[in-house]
Amino acid sequence: MSYRAKLKLALLSATIISGAVAAMPAMAQTAAAAAEAEGDMIVVTGTRRSTTLMETPINISAIGAAELASERLDDVRDLGAFTPGITVTDTGPRGAATIVMRGLSADDSGASGANYDNAIGTYLGEIPLYLDFKFIDIERVETLLGPQGTLYGLGTLAGAIRYIPNRPDPTRFSGEVHGRAYDVAHSKGVGYVGDATLNIPIIKDVLAFRTATGYYYDPGFIDYPFLVAQPGVSIAQPGGVDNPLGTQAQQDANFAGRKDLNFEKTFTTRNQLGISVPDFNAYLTYAYQKTRTAGRQATTAGVVGEGKYEAAGRYAEPSTRRSQLISLEMEAQLGDVAQAVWASAFTKTKNNTVGDVTDLLLDLDYDYELFPAFAGYTTGINTRKQFNQEIRLVSTHGGPFSWVVGGFYNSMKFRSDSVERLPGFAEFAASPIGSAIYGGFYDGLVRPDGAEYVSFTRSKTEEQAVFGELSFKPIPQWQITAGGRYFRYDTSITGGSDTPMTRSGRRRMPYPSLTIDPSRVRSGQAGDDGFVWKFNTSFNFTPDLMAYATYSKGYRIGGVNRVVPCIQPLPAGQNLCALPNELTFGPDKVKNLELGMRAQLFDRRLSTSISVFQIKWDGIQLASQTVNGAIGITANGGKAKSQGVDFTFNARITDQFTVRGNYSYLDAKLTEDVPGLLSTATGSADLFSGDRLPGSAKNSGAASAVYTMPMGDNDLRLSWTATYTGGILTRPGARGGGERLPSYVMHRASATYSTDVWEISLFANNIFDKYALTGVSNDLTRYGQVNDGIIYRGYAQSVAQPRTMGVEGRVKF
Repeated sequence: MSYRAKLKLALLSATIISGAVAAMPAMAQTAAAAAEAEGDMIVVTGTRRSTTLMETPINISAIGAAELASERLDDVRDLGAFTPGITVTDTGPRGAATIVMRGLSADDSGASGANYDNAIGTYLGEIPLYLDFKFIDIERVETLLGPQGTLYGLGTLAGAIRYIPNRPDPTRFSGEVHGRAYDVAHSKGVGYVGDATLNIPIIKDVLAFRTATGYYYDPGFIDYPFLVAQPGVSIAQPGGVDNPLGTQAQQDANFAGRKDLNFEKTFTTRNQLGISVPDFNAYLTYAYQKTRTAGRQATTAGVVGEGKYEAAGRYAEPSTRRSQLISLEMEAQLGDVAQAVWASAFTKTKNNTVGDVTDLLLDLDYDYELFPAFAGYTTGINTRKQFNQEIRLVSTHGGPFSWVVGGFYNSMKFRSDSVERLPGFAEFAASPIGSAIYGGFYDGLVRPDGAEYVSFTRSKTEEQAVFGELSFKPIPQWQITAGGRYFRYDTSITGGSDTPMTRSGRRRMPYPSLTIDPSRVRSGQAGDDGFVWKFNTSFNFTPDLMAYATYSKGYRIGGVNRVVPCIQPLPAGQNLCALPNELTFGPDKVKNLELGMRAQLFDRRLSTSISVFQIKWDGIQLASQTVNGAIGITANGGKAKSQGVDFTFNARITDQFTVRGNYSYLDAKLTEDVPGLLSTATGSADLFSGDRLPGSAKNSGAASAVYTMPMGDNDLRLSWTATYTGGILTRPGARGGGERLPSYVMHRASATYSTDVWEISLFANNIFDKYALTGVSNDLTRYGQVNDGIIYRGYAQSVAQPRTMGVEGRVKF
């Protein structure tokens, strides 16, 4: 079958709700490909074995390679609008996207994304990780909703997302080259993407090498017009409260603005060496990705008179994120009894960041703002290393009974080093004026590096688990499954801090030293174990109609907060630390009940899936803050319930015209009062039973239409997609200065001309240039607050990318 015909078939198939849940053995992949190409029942592996969609009784959805390409879905930030049941907040390249599955989040929203989240499991093939690798040479992206701890190594609270890569093919040489160029509204630059995939047989039918490498450049569209020209000398707010930016002359003297600082520069590569012999496959993988940017994809909402796509930061906020993965995956058939799968991996992510902390220091009210050129920033290095191993046996002996059993080990090490800097402050504090203001607290101190606060944390978490499922089919149409998981984890932390500019800090840390004295280092530890289980049953009424029911329990491990422990008694001056009761938090758990149905109608021209669910959540891990320094931490508190409906359909109206879509309704709310959880500029705020949880849309969905026009031996494909994201709360119940972000609709369209070998497309995303808010940092009680005449600028709103229009091409060989 030609490439053009295969691509057309893929686009006419379902939203690929049939995506496989596990990496398939080579023989299963071959069978699945053959079945799909012939229009037969689509084969999936949602129960860790090859079954048809109508026989797979779990809630799975997937986006295949054809749709990833046609919709230009580059990474997980693009995924939410096309996958029912999840909300993905696009906050730009400075951090990975924030993902909320079925409303299971009680944290405040953020404008910079998240680089780690253990409420969900993210996999590359068989390897658990939390890295936002680009979707290059990916066969499909699968989403599993609900706890998955009885089939997977990671014990997921809300669900899992899996990137299924194309594997090395030892039978033939092949490759693909892809390029894209585009214009972004409200930006000065032109964006481009270039990537290539190459598959090289080394020993025919046995050994092959496959590489996929690409570079992404997005020009950005957020300006920072009020950056201080000379730190420690330039005045960040030269005017008064009524005219904070001052005269034009004052602006020219103090500011050195820059354009489009939220640009993205990403280099990514994934390289696999694959062995395939009868009854055995092995894949050795090395992947690397580096992403750089210079600012957040967020505005400061006009607090000092800045414009629509402008941020009022005093400093640029560059970030460099490097991610590496080395893994070995092996699968072997053990006679006629079972298939064995063994996976081992090491992953490392390192983030180097600079952040404007002027507003944090304003909020702490240490009178730093009395220094005329007051403006501070933090330099930070965070490193996360993860080593994990998983072994799994899946029965293949046939008969009414089948089983899966496995073991899992995961070790996570986290390291953070941070230095908070106030350029010019030491010299000012030691001057006669400064000495009078601060009562001689900083007398005689000279610190040219501006280091005002220094801290470090080191933590380690180890988790072990055994898991499995047993299934029984009394009759061919009816299956019953029971599963369980036992887990144990241990976690520990060590941290310390010091204040180099204070007299006490100066005794131990003379310039240029930033070494923290051992007497200011503290440690903490925590651990727990438990058991969760699952029950599932399904019935195939006909080959094209299946219903299922699932009751399952899930958990998320507890841990230690990555905050420096407090020294007791507290020393005078600035203290950014955690008290003993703030150092650790316990696991939280869910109970999930779900009913679902799948059907194929009208000679399989209409495929549809619907599920209803209710999740009860206990011991919620909530975002809180320390008493000293208002540092963000995690705490346990309260109960919640999430319930809703997920619906998908794919209708092949004619052989040329397809309509597909999805819709989700979600009602996620607290079922217990939580007093005093939220901090505000004036104190704290209580939460109450019935308050809606933040971070997820109550209503969301997407609809698309694809029309393919044959043009001789080639095709012209026209597509239009509309996505709807409902209003999202930034804090639970929108209390404590929280708010409801407005709902929005985005439109995208493309026209693609395809031949057997190449294709070229014209496309536009966000066609009507919708200005959409995707997240918020800090709360409205702090917006525009004034401290000694200085206006707070820490409130930020992340915004979606404006209209993009461009051209792209793809060649396969």
